[in-house]
Amino acid sequence: MTTATTGPRAAGTGRNAGKPKPATMAQALQRAMRDAMAEDPTVHVMGEDVGTLGGVFRVTDGLAKEFGEDRCTDTPLAEAGILGAAVGMAMYGLRPVVEMQFDAFAYPAFEQLISHVARMRNRTRGAMPMPIVIRVPYGGGIGGVEHHSDSSEAYYTATPGLHVVTPATVEDAYGLLRAAIASDDPVVFLEPKRLYWSKSDWSPRRPRPSSRSAGPSCGAGAPAPP
Repeated sequence: MTTATTGPRAAGTGRNAGKPKPATMAQALQRAMRDAMAEDPTVHVMGEDVGTLGGVFRVTDGLAKEFGEDRCTDTPLAEAGILGAAVGMAMYGLRPVVEMQFDAFAYPAFEQLISHVARMRNRTRGAMPMPIVIRVPYGGGIGGVEHHSDSSEAYYTATPGLHVVTPATVEDAYGLLRAAIASDDPVVFLEPKRLYWSKSDWSPRRPRPSSRSAGPSCGAGAPAPP
């Protein structure tokens, strides 16, 4: 018995032909960083286990292999040092994308964040931007223990000089992160851990920024752009 090879399905014109496969929010975030790094050599990713391991949640998976360890760099377990290094990198014209491995792990870096990252543009009367993205997996819903399930958004939104954003959908994740990396102001990018594995028909092979993601949203402590 032979099987016919003609008709809509064989021709690729069936109901599911050309339809993008579901992608997760983690995949959209990884693609956003990958595309930004490919387009702009000043974009550097850094943090604990972001290189070889690809991050605890595998959001940076494959970046070190594609771009090298100089641009996707594993750091020591020293959050204040990580963000302090990012400040220096930004002052010399780079665009660091920093990962804080878990929400509450970011607290040792608050002095750098509040005293330098958020204030640098005002301190220099606009002469020195701070194009830093601080990615923070945050929130509960995954059974995380202490220091792994904080909702720390209030600390950031109450700090003048910071943009604070969080994606709700896979499409938002890609568009917001691309806009955050392109911003000349510091952005705290809160990634809801519970949504990392949420799915959408958005395709990593055909990325499109969310229509609501023309630029970073403003937190309570950051003035809206004109």
